[in-house]
Amino acid sequence: MRDKDKNKKKNSGSSNHWVLHVFLMSVVLSAVLSFLSSVALTGAGYVVAILVLLFFIALGILFDIIGVAVTAADVRPFHSMAAHKEKGGKEAIRLLNNASRVSSFCNDVVGDICGIVSGSTAAVIITQLQRSFSTTSVLISIGVTALISGLTIGGKALGKSIAIKDSTNVVHRVARLLRALHIYR
Repeated sequence: MRDKDKNKKKNSGSSNHWVLHVFLMSVVLSAVLSFLSSVALTGAGYVVAILVLLFFIALGILFDIIGVAVTAADVRPFHSMAAHKEKGGKEAIRLLNNASRVSSFCNDVVGDICGIVSGSTAAVIITQLQRSFSTTSVLISIGVTALISGLTIGGKALGKSIAIKDSTNVVHRVARLLRALHIYR
């Protein structure tokens, strides 16, 4: 077998492994976040429900910023940081060397799960509003959904511009956090 064929076969196996890994991470993370949301929303009033909703929107935006920053950042400053034994330098290089996987996890896995959980949280809020006003008005549903969409999309648009303009700083902060938590070493 030629070297090219061996590399293709090796990369295909690695890709299949990654897909399975992402699938399993998605299932577990989705279950955990849905469970936490359900626990927080059980018997909760408007304030708690709105806070849970805002938390999931903010989490989705934060991970979107990280995913974009990792794909936009230049590795050179981090090689210098690692050479000078600056905290987070090695972790940042590892993040950037795995940018496609990090971006996939941040943008697709966490981002999509946050979107789904915020949608189910919105359904709880809509139901509570409809009960409070003794109506099943579709206008409440449209208004809440439009507001949530605006917050999510507007927040991600703002976050993307921050991530691109300040990618080195974003990646460095994430790398330092991962180092402090002893993750991704």
